[in-house]
Amino acid sequence: MKIEIKRIREGFSDIPLPEYKSYGAAGMDLCAAVDEDYEIKAGGIGLVPCGIAFAIPHGFECQIRSRSGMSLRHGMFALNAPGTIDSDYRGEIMIILANFSKEDYVIRRGDRIAQAVFARHEIAEFELVETLTETTRGKGGFGSTGKSGH
Repeated sequence: MKIEIKRIREGFSDIPLPEYKSYGAAGMDLCAAVDEDYEIKAGGIGLVPCGIAFAIPHGFECQIRSRSGMSLRHGMFALNAPGTIDSDYRGEIMIILANFSKEDYVIRRGDRIAQAVFARHEIAEFELVETLTETTRGKGGFGSTGKSGH
């Protein structure tokens, strides 16, 4: 699949474009396009620009996910992960980061801050019915299938 990408901020050509870091990688790292250090306070939330925009083909989405090492070591998470970038959006990719640690965290120019995963999705059509097909689970909700290993 080919994805058109455009740099949309002047003066950020040094920021790496997304790329797969290994043969089996599903996600590409997204980097911060900030002029100066951007601090996210402990327990705080920040919006970090990436300086790029995508043209995603119809029938696909770009999912935004946390970077596992950043989450483990620093308590930093892409807040609404997986977030969705729709195929008709052409604006700048911006990452909502939440600092769940007890220490402030500084984002620096070019830091890898999240991952992008491109995925196919279906276009749903609804059919209004009087009854739904039955299943064994039925209306069982949260916790209805039991605890893991028990």
